[in-house]
Amino acid sequence: MQDVMAQRVRQLSAGIFAELAQRKRQALQRGVDVIDLSIGSPDLPPPSWVMEELAESVRDPSQYGYTVAPSADFLNAVAGFYEQRYGVTLDPKRQVIQVMGSQEGLTHLAWAVLNPGDLVLVPDPGYPIYDASVRLAGGEVYPMALRPENGYLPNLAEIPDEIARRARMMILNYPGNPLPVLGTEAFFEAVVQFAKRHDLVVVHDFAYSELVFDGRRAPSFLSVPGAMDVGIESNSLSKTFSMAGCRIGYMVGNERVLSALATLRSHIDFGVFSPIQRAAVRALQSPAETFHHQARRYQERRDALVQGFAEAGWPIASPPATMFAWAPIPVPGSAADFAMDLMEQTGVAVTPGEAFGSRGEGYVRIALVQPVPRLREAARRVGEYLKARR
Repeated sequence: MQDVMAQRVRQLSAGIFAELAQRKRQALQRGVDVIDLSIGSPDLPPPSWVMEELAESVRDPSQYGYTVAPSADFLNAVAGFYEQRYGVTLDPKRQVIQVMGSQEGLTHLAWAVLNPGDLVLVPDPGYPIYDASVRLAGGEVYPMALRPENGYLPNLAEIPDEIARRARMMILNYPGNPLPVLGTEAFFEAVVQFAKRHDLVVVHDFAYSELVFDGRRAPSFLSVPGAMDVGIESNSLSKTFSMAGCRIGYMVGNERVLSALATLRSHIDFGVFSPIQRAAVRALQSPAETFHHQARRYQERRDALVQGFAEAGWPIASPPATMFAWAPIPVPGSAADFAMDLMEQTGVAVTPGEAFGSRGEGYVRIALVQPVPRLREAARRVGEYLKARR
C-alpha cells in the first residue's frame, strides 16, 4: 500500500511521548512497580453528587439519542459559574460554547479561525496541542520564550514588529502546563493592549483555574477590561472536577470567535452525551468548598513531593498551582536521557521537558497524580538513584 499519512500529520512528532509510553509498557511487563508521574490525568474522583447524577441519568432510556446542541442548563451553568467565581458576566446564548474537552476545543478553534499561512504566537515551553493545532490548520508558529527571570510570562516587547503585524492569534495558559505558574492582572492588561494594537485574537487556556494553592486565586483573562473584545477563554471539567474521561468543556468570551467555532462544529459534531451534560451542570453548581477541598489535596501532595525530593538531593521549586512541578534535571545530560534512565532504574516516570518545546530542554515535568505515600516512595527511589549516579 502507498504511504497514506498526510503531510499535515507527518509534520507532527510524538517521539518522546511514544518512547516514554513504550518504556512504561516494557517496565510493567517486567513486573516493575511503576510510579507514573508523567501523565496529568486526575486520580481523584468527581464529587459524589456528580457521579450520582451521571448514574441516574444513564438509566433513562430517552437519553441515548443525538444531543446536537448543548443544553440550555449547561450554558446557563457555565455563565453562572463565571459570574460567581470570577465576576465575569456572560450571555449564555452568545458567549458560551460547549466542547468535548479543552484539547478538542483548541484544535477545532484553530480550524475555525486560521487560514493557511496565518501566524500564531505560542508559549515555549507550552502544552503540545497549541503547536499541533496551528500546524494542522495550516498555520505557522512563532514561539514566545517563557523564562524564569520574567516569571515565565512572555515578554511582549521582545516580539518583533513584523511578527506582531503578521500574527493572527496568541495562545496563553495560566495557571500553566507544563509551567505551573500564575498569570497576573497587569500582564493580562498588557496582553489586551497588545492584541488591540495588532488586531489579533487571544486564546487563554484556563484548564487549571481552580487548582491553586496557599490561599491564592487565579485571575480569569476575561475579568480584565477589554479582554472580551479581543479573546476567549477555554476551560473544561477535567481538572476542576476530576471528570477527564467524560470529555466535556467550554469556551467563553468574544462572540465572533465563538460563532466561527460553532459554525465548524455544526458540520462535524453531534454533541456531548446528555447524561454527561447533566452531570456537568451539577458539577458547575458545586459549592466553593468543593474546589478548596480538592486544592488542599493537591497542595498536600505538592508539599510531600517538594520535601521528599529535596531530602533525596533534588531540590525543586514549590509550584503555586496546577497538578505539576517543573524541575531542572539533577544530573548532566539531556532531559530525555535522564527520564528514560530514571524509568529503567527506579520505575519512576516523569516527562522530559523538550516534549513541550525547545526551551523545555534540561527540565522534566512531574505530575502530582499519586497519593502522598506513593510520592514519598518515588522520592526514596530517586534518592537511591542519585546516590548511585554521583
